[in-house]
Amino acid sequence: MPASNAALVGSSRRTAQRAATVGVLALQGDVAEHLRAITATGARPVPVRRPAELAAVDGLVIPGGESTTIWKLAAIFDLVGPMRERIGAGMPVFGSCAGMIMLASRLVERASDQETLGAIDMTVRRNAFGRQADSFESDIEIAGAGGPAFRAVFIRAPWVEQVGPEVETLATEPRTGRIVAVRQGQALATAFHPELTQDNRVHAIFTDMVRELS
Repeated sequence: MPASNAALVGSSRRTAQRAATVGVLALQGDVAEHLRAITATGARPVPVRRPAELAAVDGLVIPGGESTTIWKLAAIFDLVGPMRERIGAGMPVFGSCAGMIMLASRLVERASDQETLGAIDMTVRRNAFGRQADSFESDIEIAGAGGPAFRAVFIRAPWVEQVGPEVETLATEPRTGRIVAVRQGQALATAFHPELTQDNRVHAIFTDMVRELS
């Protein structure tokens, strides 16, 4: 059985069968790809563009894209305050690439007007792996994912330079040794784009987190 399918079978055995509702911040970036991956885990995906839609979900995904653009649009759509409130109250949240940047508590070389949600006690360097032309794939081991190495896609990806004592490092990129996946409580982040593969193990980890609280 493929690793991605095995992870989903294990997920369904470990958690309740209620279809948790997982929102995807649908302002810019890899929205459709995250919606597909969430569906594959058995959860119910919902695009989130307004505070009322955010209030109705059990967990939230912040997709890969352009972090400064997503932040500006979130402010325009009055989502920044509600996101901070829900995350602060314990709503599970997962950020990939740009989403990792938005979940950080500290940024290296931040854009002049860029803020973050501060959900994970980590320092993140934007575009750390280089420009678009420097995009690459790498086989990484993800704690808790099971199965073979995960083929991770890095596109203008950040990395984590420092983590606080309550942050769990889930994966490092083998060539550089840099931290590329972390978890703190109900917040999960990856520097890579799991939504751009057909391997749904990272999304299965997140939807398990959501189901445990919903």
